[in-house]
Amino acid sequence: MKHIISACFFLFSLCMSAQNVTVTVDQNITLKEFFKQIENQTDFKFAFTDQIDTSQKYFTKKSTYKQIEIEKLISELNKIAPVQFSIAGNNIFVKQKSQSSAKTSKKKSKLTGQIFDDTKQPVIGANVFIKELEVGAVTDINGKFSLEIPNGSYTVLISYVGFKNQEEHVKISDDTRINFNMDADSQELEQVIITNNKTVDIKATQMSVNRLTMQEIKRIPVAMGEPDPLKSILTLPGVTNAGEASSGFNVRGGAADQNLILLDGAPVYADSHMFGFFSIFNADIVNGLDLYKGGIPSKFGGRVSSVLDVTQQTGDFEEYKVNGGIGIISSRLLVQGPLQKEKGSFILSGRSSYAHLFLKLADNQNSAMFYDLNAKLNYRFDAKNSLSFSGYFGNDVFDINDRFASTYGSTMGILSWKHKFSDRLNSNLSTFYSEYRFNLEIPVESFKWDSNIQSYGLKYNWNYQQSEKFKISHGIDGLYYNFNPGVVQPTSSDSQFNYKQLDKKYALETSAYLDFENQITEKLNFRYGLRYSSFYRFGPEPINTYENGQAVVYNPLYKIYEEGTPNGTINYKKGQAISTFNNFEPRAALSYSFNDNTSVKASYNRMAQYIHILSNTQSPLPMSIWTPSGPFTKPQLLDQYALGYFKNFRDGDYSLETELFYKNVQNRIDYIDGADVLANNNIEQVILNGKARSYGMELLFRKNTGIFTGWISYTLSRAEQKTPGRTPEEPGIANGDWYLSGYDKLHNLSIVGSYEFSPKWSFNGNFTLQSGHPVTYANGYYEIGGIHVPNYSLRNENRLPLFHHLDLAATYTPKPDKKKGWQSYWTFSLYNVYNRKNAASMTFTTNEDTGANETRRLSIFGIVPGVSYNFKF
Repeated sequence: MKHIISACFFLFSLCMSAQNVTVTVDQNITLKEFFKQIENQTDFKFAFTDQIDTSQKYFTKKSTYKQIEIEKLISELNKIAPVQFSIAGNNIFVKQKSQSSAKTSKKKSKLTGQIFDDTKQPVIGANVFIKELEVGAVTDINGKFSLEIPNGSYTVLISYVGFKNQEEHVKISDDTRINFNMDADSQELEQVIITNNKTVDIKATQMSVNRLTMQEIKRIPVAMGEPDPLKSILTLPGVTNAGEASSGFNVRGGAADQNLILLDGAPVYADSHMFGFFSIFNADIVNGLDLYKGGIPSKFGGRVSSVLDVTQQTGDFEEYKVNGGIGIISSRLLVQGPLQKEKGSFILSGRSSYAHLFLKLADNQNSAMFYDLNAKLNYRFDAKNSLSFSGYFGNDVFDINDRFASTYGSTMGILSWKHKFSDRLNSNLSTFYSEYRFNLEIPVESFKWDSNIQSYGLKYNWNYQQSEKFKISHGIDGLYYNFNPGVVQPTSSDSQFNYKQLDKKYALETSAYLDFENQITEKLNFRYGLRYSSFYRFGPEPINTYENGQAVVYNPLYKIYEEGTPNGTINYKKGQAISTFNNFEPRAALSYSFNDNTSVKASYNRMAQYIHILSNTQSPLPMSIWTPSGPFTKPQLLDQYALGYFKNFRDGDYSLETELFYKNVQNRIDYIDGADVLANNNIEQVILNGKARSYGMELLFRKNTGIFTGWISYTLSRAEQKTPGRTPEEPGIANGDWYLSGYDKLHNLSIVGSYEFSPKWSFNGNFTLQSGHPVTYANGYYEIGGIHVPNYSLRNENRLPLFHHLDLAATYTPKPDKKKGWQSYWTFSLYNVYNRKNAASMTFTTNEDTGANETRRLSIFGIVPGVSYNFKF
């Protein structure tokens, strides 16, 4: 019986599809009108999903079909229409074509463009979505996007947090370029649903990267009430530092000198003012930052822990604008405008502290201040060529009762030429200079000490997009270093110090890379690449030689490591190679999407680091010295593996990122007990080469929409170091076993929230909880001549107490609807609301009155109020 029914259904289908019709389609006919032509001549009915807009005009050219069979007509239409027709019984089903089928059925063209905000700044990370094809792109750091789509008429939706959604109808018949301008969303709160562009990019291969916009950075409360891009990244998973008022940051158990910090593409070698109270990045001019913790693309190299890529704003090309802020510790001012309307622009920003003025008013002769200047110039010659210059200059000045004076700071400048060869190929040629300097003077000792590192660089990068499924980037770069570890100079004739120049060092680092992005299937994406790096250390420089090549020797009698005694010197001439290193650095990343909201990703990367900071403290100090790899200091080599699960919930309202990682670092510098690294001309006598590892789990959960937004980040990790003995008789460090590195934080929790109470008031909070960092405590003492001498446990066998604090801030905008003229807002903040006395260090000493041994806790901050007035016009 069922065979008879099947046969009847088959014959019925043949009869239906055998019906002939005459229809005409052209650019002016809607899908609904086309349906009527068919339904008026046949018994067929059309069925379609909600995604099909029957009022749209889907056809791009005129075609007439006379007395054509329905089945053949459907076949012909499927070749030219962006929708898919199929016959089932007496129904014709209509659905959106997948991107791949749409592309194969029609000629492909490229839709490219750039998105600007109302100040003519490029919008980074804006969503560009083609409604009819359900495909999209995200703008890059220049606000640019590119999509390869079949010819036709489409609706383009542009969206980004804090701006009104924008729809544009475009007709594509050839490669097309369109720029979009977005308006700030000034609607009343009841009409606004805040959308934060932080949904996980499910299909992208890039993982282990966190991005923060300036809107987010300015909401996070920090000490002194000043927005701080560098402090804000401490709320992200896997990122910590040595504690309050400490410089540097640690990523996945890495040291601070293992982070590559880029400002508009140029490296900077210090990241803070006032010993870590402020970062060098002025929040007014910073456009955004990307922190790469793993799966690092091949274009980056030179460090083994992370890459912090900070970009500055582009000046307004049409109007002059001013904004700034006045705080209790520092003030800032920014000016921007056109050099030539629509072609050239400038932006200048300055910042300075003035706490030292209050000290002088209080008859306190101590002084502590900082200032910095940022600048960026842009000029567009034509649609294919543009030139830009970015610069930074900053200084810190300390003066303590005329007994101690120090100045230190950074200078950076980068000139970039961007050229577009075609819609598929563009390039960026950059040359830069970067310097960090440190100067110290002690008048009572009648000497001063100056040191610095200078680097000169050239980069040339190309990006080629063969198709939406295959992209290639490649480039070359070179970096020349001049290391001056220090020169000691007497400042008076009765000084006990003689002039001494520590040996200067010179090096050249070169690299080339090739990187591929390949969409294997709709669900599977693969990114793979290779970086080849070389490092050359040159003379002139004298290099000591030691017996058995060991600059550090082990004393079995006292069971300690001691400085070796040189048995000769090799004097290398200018330009003569002292050491040469070469490394291949493969990179790979894979993503597999189960659906539009869920994916898993995996990555591997190898990286080499050829320069190192000489510091045996957990937080880099201003006098910390950079040194190159050489005969006694090998390059650090990293192998990192990561696996992650990513998911968006409720149409992107919530997002979840979870990752597991494992890092292994070879040739990590370790120091012998009692090592003196300051002004040490023979640093090889106090260092050993060991290895390091770190592993753990990271979790980031975000709420992206609504009047309340924020995130929770948690990291469970372990960071360890191992320096075994070089012979069976040597114990190494900590008996040659794995011991906790100074950057280990077993638990790291951050909760960040932002609440838009009304158009005038918004509230923000940040709670941080971390394990105390590892330290070495005294576990006893012995007495020599009536003096108590402490005896210490194995290295980093103890921990400081648990670290936590709660910070709150409120922002008041008196006239939120005012968009022209003088606009202002107030920010009130409380750092460490419940006055937690977090330990920065523990000191073991003897009470002078009782003679008893004591442990003393040093705390930096209690509760710290802050207020700032911010304006623009």
